[in-house]
This record gives sequence, structure tokens and C-alpha cells, in this order.
Amino acid sequence: MGVVNTLLDVGLFLLLHEPLGIVLANFVSTSAGMTFSFVVNGLFTFRADRLTLRHAVLFLATTGTVMWVLQPVVISLLLEVVEPIVVVKVLAIAVSFVANFAAYKFVVWPATSAERESAV
Repeated sequence: MGVVNTLLDVGLFLLLHEPLGIVLANFVSTSAGMTFSFVVNGLFTFRADRLTLRHAVLFLATTGTVMWVLQPVVISLLLEVVEPIVVVKVLAIAVSFVANFAAYKFVVWPATSAERESAV
């Protein structure tokens, strides 16, 4: 799931960063990845019975913060010391992956995660 999400994000970013600029390209690519990630993580990774409006709001708030605030900051910092831009984007995705997973597990789908752990 994460690989497909990452390929979608990186592919769109690389396609769009020159015509749109880094910030707008990152917004578009991460938004597409977020949409895919919400459905896939909710239903498969965290095994939610259904996706609710509450899940969507929490997901948007946490993932939006990570993808639209944290990731551009990481990209900006890494651009000073790392090349090419695809490496910068992949490293920023790695940081985002960790932050997002923690947010999903503890904020968006905490009951589902707790139930699954107790079943193991």
C-alpha cells in the first residue's frame, strides 16, 4: 500500500514540479496520495469496519499537517544539502511516513488498532 502511495506521490511531484513549482506540485501530489491512503489505510491497514466522517476529518487534520506543513519544511531544509530533487522528495516522504503512521495509529483509528493488538 505504501509503495503505491509513494509512487503516486513521487510520480505526480516529478511531473508537476517544473510547471507548477515545488510547493504547488507537492500540494497536488500529496493530496492525491492522501486520498488513496485514507481509503487503503482505513480499510486494510487498520481494518476499520467502515470509513466515517470522523475518520475523514481526523485523517485530513493529521495528514494535512504532516503533508502540507512538515513535508514542505523537510523539502526546503534538504534542498540546501541534498540533490537531486527526487532524493529530497523521497527523504521527505520517509519522514512523513513515520509521522503519518503514528497519527493514524493513535489519533485516527486508535480503537481499531487497540482491538487488533489485543487479538494478537
